[in-house]
Amino acid sequence: MPESLVKPNRPVFTDLAGLAAMVADGDRLGVGGHHFARLPVALLLALARGGARDLRYAAWAGGLSLEILLEADAVAAIDLCFSSLDTFGLPPHFRAAAEAERLPVRDWTALAMIEALRAAQQNLPSRTFQLPTGSAMMSRIPTAQQVSDPLSGKPVGAVPPLVLDAVLLHAPRADENGNVQIVGARALDLAMVGAARKVLVTVEEVVPVGALAAAGRQTVIGRNQVTAIAAVPGGAWPTSCLPSYATDYAALAHALADGASLTERLALPTAGVPAHVRKAARISARSARDLPQPALHPAAEQPSTDEMMAVRLAAELDNESFASAGAVSPLANVAYRLAKATHAPDMIIATMSCGHIDIAPSPMLLSLIESFDAETAAAHAGGDDTYSALYQAGAVTHEIIGAAQVDRFARVNNLAIRRAKGGFIRLPGQGGMADVGNMHRDYVLYVTRHSPLSLVADVDFVSSARGLLAPEERARHGYRTGRALLFTDLCVFRLDPATGELIVTELMPGVTREQVRAATGFPVRFDEDCSEIALPDRDKLEILRRRIDPLGLRRLEFVGSRDRGAMIAEILAADRALIDKLSEQS
Repeated sequence: MPESLVKPNRPVFTDLAGLAAMVADGDRLGVGGHHFARLPVALLLALARGGARDLRYAAWAGGLSLEILLEADAVAAIDLCFSSLDTFGLPPHFRAAAEAERLPVRDWTALAMIEALRAAQQNLPSRTFQLPTGSAMMSRIPTAQQVSDPLSGKPVGAVPPLVLDAVLLHAPRADENGNVQIVGARALDLAMVGAARKVLVTVEEVVPVGALAAAGRQTVIGRNQVTAIAAVPGGAWPTSCLPSYATDYAALAHALADGASLTERLALPTAGVPAHVRKAARISARSARDLPQPALHPAAEQPSTDEMMAVRLAAELDNESFASAGAVSPLANVAYRLAKATHAPDMIIATMSCGHIDIAPSPMLLSLIESFDAETAAAHAGGDDTYSALYQAGAVTHEIIGAAQVDRFARVNNLAIRRAKGGFIRLPGQGGMADVGNMHRDYVLYVTRHSPLSLVADVDFVSSARGLLAPEERARHGYRTGRALLFTDLCVFRLDPATGELIVTELMPGVTREQVRAATGFPVRFDEDCSEIALPDRDKLEILRRRIDPLGLRRLEFVGSRDRGAMIAEILAADRALIDKLSEQS
């Protein structure tokens, strides 16, 4: 059992240096926020510059936060579910540390980590969770065990408490009593706060008592859950902090280029947060209905491969769909929005890992995606409570997920790929794939570059799978049965319930069976009714190009690392031009 995690009724107000001094060498450290939203960048930089050592990093995501600490040689061990730099690809310091095996990297399923945090939060010796059946993840999760449920005797997973010595957060505001405000998706912040000995928060501003009550939709972390607060305006930059500023993707691109020092390039400009990202946070989703069009889409008669995949994926969705956008899936996000904007207006879309629930199909503008979704969402949530209310309950129908390596059984490896000459290539991790592969009604994967390296006979490690396939078996676990599909740039496979193997059901226009066979690392079977996918009609294509994805963000998943930089630069320039035009109109 953990010792008491109860904190005093009033947090201490200090400065940035004072907060950083409260993190001790060797602490197990949690970091709040989500992807490029509300990361406590200033506090992380203060730790890095202050010579912090031997920190045991423990959070759902690594990403930029972990990169800052790894660059400073401040980390001794890593516990996470996923680590990516989103638009900018794989995090180099994480990859280098993992591939050289310089420090232990322990991969968790999202549900196991949530329940371990809840065990600490709720002062329990352990908590149970649904097993990630079909995957090998139970062998990777530290301290987790398969046990028999004491009442039913059914097999379940169990984890002891994951107690954090300190959690770092950034938030828009705190009041003078120490209550802290979060706007928008809250990731695993609440679960981590409840599991932490110290909760250290930077905020944009401190406001009078009573001001938060008039602030509209928000989450408030009560003052008796917070240890210390420092007012650090711009403390999340270049990540976002709604409603104050949007993510500064141009600054991130500069900071992450050429292997430059993050502690230098992530320093807040002397003038503070740049005006254009402050303006971006104030642009309403309503103002984007008449969107000025960037010149990124030539008026091509025939759809490109990325457009074909987006339209075909969208066709899987209908008015009864509940689709969740996971971590780094622009193609899936585009498909969801296209479906809702055309043939499935009543479907539910949840973005930011189910933090923004039931959004409108706003355009995918890089700097405005988060603020538009936060504005139009029917509800804001965290990953911990959406797991309980939606994922574990089987309420979600789709989470269309990209895969690095898939085998003939539709098993996925997003952890690491073995090199022919020894060693391995570290991948981002499975996030929550091992959980949702069974929980969601439909199991839909995609691979944007179909090759014998991506479609293999047997994956190197099974990070996720559709372990519960038969309808009767799924019903016994309380889950609905839908379709299990793999989309590639050459064809569509379905998982045959009779054999448990993939079979080709559709071909992309102009693709032959011989091409599919040559590009696949296992013997290919074709359905007797295998046919060519029809071309989308012009109206749907125009909606995709002009209204849903005017910057062509989906294209980032179809290019290699050599071409990615130029494409990102093109997208950033068009994104900035659109923000400037929309700001003038607002």
